[in-house]
Amino acid sequence: MSERLTAPWGTRIDRSHKIQFSFDRQSVHGFAGDTIASAMAGEDRWILSRSFKYHRPRGILTMAGQDANTLVQLPDEPNVRADLRPIAEGIEVIAQNVTGTADNDHKAVLDKLGRFLPVGFYYRSFFRPYRSSWLKLWEPIIRKASGLGKVDLHAVKGDYTRENLHTDVLVVGAGPAGLSAAIKAAEAGADVLLVDPNPELGGSLTYARFAPDREEADEALAALREKAAQLKNLRIFTDATCNGWFADNWLPVLHGNCLYRVRANQVVIAAGSHGQPLIFRNNDLPGIMLASAAQRLMRHYAVAPGKQAIVFAGNRDGYLAALDLIDAGVQLAAVLDPSGVPSCAASAQRLADHGVRIVTNCKVIETLGTAGNRHVRAVRFEAPGTGTQILPCDAFVIAAGYTPSYQLPLQAGAKLGYDEEGSQFVLSNVPETMHLAGSAAGYFELRAVLRSGEIAGARAAAGAGYTISEPEAIADAFARGMNPFWDIGSHPRGRDFVDFDEDLQVKDIKNAIADGYSELELVKRYSTVGMGPSQGRHSALATARIVADMTSRKVADVGITTSRPPFGPEKLGLLAGPQHTPYRHTPMHAEHVADRAKLTPTGNWWRPLYYQGKGSIAETIAREVNLVRNGVGMLDVSTLGKLAIRGPDAAIFLDRIYTMAHAKQPVGRVRYCLMLNDMGSIIDDGVAYRVSETEFYVTATTGAVARVFSQMLFLNAQWGMRVDIQNVTSAFAAINVTGPRARHVLEALGGDIDLSAEAFPYLHGRVGMIGGYPAHVMRIGFTGELSYELHVPQSYGLALWRRLKEVGDVHGLEPYGLEASRILRLEKGHIIIGQDTDAISSPAELGMEWALSRTKERFLGKTAVEARNNLGLKRKLCGFELPKDHGIRLAESCLILHDGQPSGFVTSTAYSPTLGKWIGLAYAHPEQAAPGGTMLLRGLCGTEVNARVIAAPFYDPENKRQEI
Repeated sequence: MSERLTAPWGTRIDRSHKIQFSFDRQSVHGFAGDTIASAMAGEDRWILSRSFKYHRPRGILTMAGQDANTLVQLPDEPNVRADLRPIAEGIEVIAQNVTGTADNDHKAVLDKLGRFLPVGFYYRSFFRPYRSSWLKLWEPIIRKASGLGKVDLHAVKGDYTRENLHTDVLVVGAGPAGLSAAIKAAEAGADVLLVDPNPELGGSLTYARFAPDREEADEALAALREKAAQLKNLRIFTDATCNGWFADNWLPVLHGNCLYRVRANQVVIAAGSHGQPLIFRNNDLPGIMLASAAQRLMRHYAVAPGKQAIVFAGNRDGYLAALDLIDAGVQLAAVLDPSGVPSCAASAQRLADHGVRIVTNCKVIETLGTAGNRHVRAVRFEAPGTGTQILPCDAFVIAAGYTPSYQLPLQAGAKLGYDEEGSQFVLSNVPETMHLAGSAAGYFELRAVLRSGEIAGARAAAGAGYTISEPEAIADAFARGMNPFWDIGSHPRGRDFVDFDEDLQVKDIKNAIADGYSELELVKRYSTVGMGPSQGRHSALATARIVADMTSRKVADVGITTSRPPFGPEKLGLLAGPQHTPYRHTPMHAEHVADRAKLTPTGNWWRPLYYQGKGSIAETIAREVNLVRNGVGMLDVSTLGKLAIRGPDAAIFLDRIYTMAHAKQPVGRVRYCLMLNDMGSIIDDGVAYRVSETEFYVTATTGAVARVFSQMLFLNAQWGMRVDIQNVTSAFAAINVTGPRARHVLEALGGDIDLSAEAFPYLHGRVGMIGGYPAHVMRIGFTGELSYELHVPQSYGLALWRRLKEVGDVHGLEPYGLEASRILRLEKGHIIIGQDTDAISSPAELGMEWALSRTKERFLGKTAVEARNNLGLKRKLCGFELPKDHGIRLAESCLILHDGQPSGFVTSTAYSPTLGKWIGLAYAHPEQAAPGGTMLLRGLCGTEVNARVIAAPFYDPENKRQEI
């Protein structure tokens, strides 16, 4: 490990804790608190990646995650920003966009072939149809060379969460302005949320000088942190990014693996500014970095950017960074100032006292690199009276100006203008609920920055309804000189990069304009400028200036391209939400597990598919089917949707919702109910048990109950009927006891309900006590056998299940699973919503006209049903059976063919243990659907077989067994 700077340099590292990891399979050492980039720089290794197009070496530019130079690959994550990601023991880091390694990239030869890759060559090479074969040849090559990271499809899933947050004031940025704003608003009594992407509070105060002496910045940082810690109503998120602005101050905040959906009354933007690169030949060499990046390396990580540096001081911050370099022991070959008079006289004098050469009125022409352009070794510049000079260096530190962090304000509707005199972008027309502070608002002197934050915080608190006086603004003496004007001319030999992400040079932008793309949005799409990971942060200003110059316009007229969310990268896991699969258990779940049930998900519920025993799965399911047909079984149907409909208009309400007549349904009767949508398509079914004149107990399918409930609420909000609707699905457990001996089992339970056939006939319901538990009991026939559904409060569900097993043991009672239930209903020809129906299934297609009341004036979907009936049928659901030894693999969705063309598909099919043959339901052409005919089925392997069409139900067509 190279020698680091001594304390107080290195505020973020723990020198007592060393960490080892690898980069391109070579060992690297760092300290706890180091990032990948700072650890590499600490070992004098500066190449982190290769450029997108020419595969030029690239290194640290911002040390703030605002550029693509530091994107690297981790085993389980691509496109990791090396200047932000902390190191960890043993992590394996790989450079992206390389063939070989970052130090030795075999595709570096592309840097010498640039003239064959002009701007827009993709468009000109591949846009014509007759070149499709040319495109097919080059497309995979171009995609492979795209430079993107690789996704590990086998990586462990992340644990992602979402939370909703409401706050009076959201402050974006915890630098001096943001801290001042948050403190001011919180002191007024507002609830404040402060968000910053750094691991600590303070922003530029943690690394930069604001004056020749650091004391002022250090004292301000300590005071702000102390005040912030004392405020209970100030919530702080570090390592968090506000990633966009949406309507009504809805802002997503990314904090680790949590997406906070923040709704703020007022927003303060104190997100600072983005330093701008200088444009000259070879301005992308490793060792060339922004002044803020050099200061971050030294102050945070105790890494000197080089041994001998040159500073381009286009503004005050260049001189201040030069003082930091002197304090860190770095030799300064020169400070290059493009102006005639140093922009910071006090700092210039202090540098002169150290013997530092200051060159004014200079222009940087190019930098010279070591072999393979692996690092900067010298700077060539010119100045009046001295001509062209070359000075050796191993670090070129640049302070060339700023653009405000304009993304969030522009997304909120603000306008970005250009101050021609100050050569800088300025924000205007900011919404009333948004306030700017700090350098985002054009303030750079520390006192003015702090006061701008206080003003913004006061205005935000007042906007949120709190009483507070607004401080007076302080004039900023440095604001006008932070963005020097420098000529952007293209170097005859190129490699003067405007956009590092896309390897775009000055000549590329100029050529795009010469090709006819004079509007900035078109220049962007033709050249791809600003379309890389940096999203124009470092190229927007220079591009706008080039376009303005070539089209004889002002930069304000050219503007910038549209700023859209997100502000920075966000993981797909955060967008997808929590990766946990929601699940629900019935009250009898533990009993199912104890009985070795094979569980399967049904919606959010886990239900027994079958109960494992001796023999194969098919034998087990057949045994359960025979259990119901010949004895008695019980099924946990607690997952059924359950709705309590009460009120004077309950019957009339159901009459409108469902297709059958419920207004005149007698008390104590159970009636099938079918629900349609406005298109006349079936969306759900169930039964309605009339408990009293004003109360119905209605069941719905497991998957559709939420939709049915919301539809009922929505419609009643329009109709205004006197009815109360409650979803009581979770309040009740339900058990279906079915089979020829079902009555014997229930009678053994005891209770006050007369279970005789005369007192309790088919399609009736009773309320009373059974087995010592209060219950709603309904006689229905989904299995086609004598059946009782017992609905009890869910707290009694498990006890009733165990009690049934106890008293039913002498009658051979056993539980059966979902697969047996599906076969039992299929033998009776009963449909399952969502399996035998789709989005357009009508009652006529399913042969369910019997479920439509002919006496009601209206019900939901009636008009559509009548209209569809007038159009005739194009398909019909019918039953079929396969011949013995058919030799076909059949499943749901297998095709039905008519005259050689698909005419329908199988919706349900299974082997019937009761009938000893394969049966099923399928949509077919109406000509095929008549019982007695045949239809052609195509199996899973393409084998075709003729199936005989038969009328459902397949079993007990006279329905005698369910009515005993």
